[in-house]
Amino acid sequence: MYQLGLVGNCQVSGLINQHGGLTWLCMPRPDSAPVFGDLLDSEGGTFTVCPVDHATIHQRYRTNTAILESEWTLSDEQKFKITDFCPRFEQHGRMYRPAAFFRIVEPISGFTRIKVKFKPIKGWSKDHVRAQRGNSHLRFPMDGGVLRLVTNMPLTYLLSEQEFLLQEPLYFAVLWDMPLEDDLKQVATQFLDKTESYWRTWVKHASIPSLFQGEVIRSAITLKLHCYEDTGAVLAATTTSLPEHPGAPRNWDYRYCWLRDTFFTLSALFHLSHFEEMEGFLHFVMNIVDYQKDLAPVYTIDKQLPIPEQTMENWEGYQDSRPVRIRNAAATQVQNDVYGELVLTLAPIYRDERFHHLRNAHLEKMLLWLGDKCIQSIGQPDAGLWELRGLQQEHTFTNIMCWAGLDRIVKILALRPFPSAEPLALNRFKQHRERAAARIRAAVKDGIVRNGPEDDSFDASVLLLPILGYPDRELCLSTTIGIAAALGSEVPDSASSYLYRYKRQDDFGKPESAFLICSFWLAQAWAVCGCKDKGLRVLDQLKECANSLGLLPEHWDNVNKRHLGNFPQTYSHVGLINAAFAASPAWIDVL
Repeated sequence: MYQLGLVGNCQVSGLINQHGGLTWLCMPRPDSAPVFGDLLDSEGGTFTVCPVDHATIHQRYRTNTAILESEWTLSDEQKFKITDFCPRFEQHGRMYRPAAFFRIVEPISGFTRIKVKFKPIKGWSKDHVRAQRGNSHLRFPMDGGVLRLVTNMPLTYLLSEQEFLLQEPLYFAVLWDMPLEDDLKQVATQFLDKTESYWRTWVKHASIPSLFQGEVIRSAITLKLHCYEDTGAVLAATTTSLPEHPGAPRNWDYRYCWLRDTFFTLSALFHLSHFEEMEGFLHFVMNIVDYQKDLAPVYTIDKQLPIPEQTMENWEGYQDSRPVRIRNAAATQVQNDVYGELVLTLAPIYRDERFHHLRNAHLEKMLLWLGDKCIQSIGQPDAGLWELRGLQQEHTFTNIMCWAGLDRIVKILALRPFPSAEPLALNRFKQHRERAAARIRAAVKDGIVRNGPEDDSFDASVLLLPILGYPDRELCLSTTIGIAAALGSEVPDSASSYLYRYKRQDDFGKPESAFLICSFWLAQAWAVCGCKDKGLRVLDQLKECANSLGLLPEHWDNVNKRHLGNFPQTYSHVGLINAAFAASPAWIDVL
């Protein structure tokens, strides 16, 4: 298991390990180089607070917040607590979310000898930075900015990494390119109170399903932390290069915005009744759409392409899993499903009267352009959603997304015709919707929709067929049954719950672990097909995949019961939320 806790504020995000160490933190953005990165290399820098003597640690989030508490116990007479958070609250009419990380260390009972290690690095070079000492702070010149640590801890002990007795609360503020002139204790406690109030209010305003409430709330907060608020981009994960299988080369940088992932994320936030993220992403999309160019599948948070992909040969990698990669060459691929997914992302604006204020001529033009791109993409070869690097072919998943995008545009135009659309636009989109459906039917073998008309292997992505409302419900059910049987784990007791994305050969061999979003798609598909009991059984089984803090990875090794892939994975938490809403009974049937 990745025994890691996530803290963040929609500007920066950090991971705390079970030893009290800030093991991953990139500044000033989540896709920047790390300042603490010993998650991927023992010499990668860390900020650790731990007792000198043997102790046990218990970690938990403050209820309905992104504030992490780690309590150390040496004996009944010796306990202390670490509280980690990134400030986020409304101030002066706008959201205050600085590139800052706060840590408060408090004795609970007795006095404990502790040691503090604060060793930042200068990004991917992994060079340690000599501290410049001030009166109550340390200053670390970095590439592109200055990292500052403000603390009331004796700097002599900090610089020499000497153990000392924890007799009073210690406060630490890790800041990027910003001073802190006010009283540190007062600032830290006020920021903590305001941040706790913000998160609890945010959760209070969320809709949740009648079942799996705690899991959905933790997933909702995790999704929110992957929304980069400044531009509206939504990140796929906090990390890079956590391996799909230890020691293997399937290691990728996921600290970017995949257009496909964003659709699923925003659909989950729509279920949660949190809509500001959709508005933020709308601004992001409007900035990347160039009607003269095809869309890339993935962008950086400032709408650039994350290329060239590079390997960091001087980094050990997680459990010696090399290479450590930065950026992602998938940005250069053709993935034609993105056009349908963007239509699905934007469709609620025209189907939900709460978004009336977002409708405009520019958005109409964009939707019609996306519809035309769906038409052009039907039946065309591409790399597919699994981003095959050595092969292009016609994928059913792409045809499903083309069908769904055209279906939503047909429904929008039938409801409210666009003044800018040509007179026969509705009929044209209807005709091509049927053409997309025909390509889906062309991939049917033995009553099950396969990976493509020329590839009869099974693919978990086809579970989106019922989820997206394909009208042939008999075909949807038979496909769900077939995929569940063909792609399940080899472990008998839970084979029907843990799905591989596929079991065919790809660029790197055969996948060796279950892909969690596929399992959540299965639960949702069962529910949509009228088999809610089966969906609930899958969701109950999948609860074991969360770590002790409720966070989910990308992959699950069902044989060894361990986490794999990047973490926390937005896709997985999205899948949990959408499946929980689909499988849960209505509140009116519960209360």
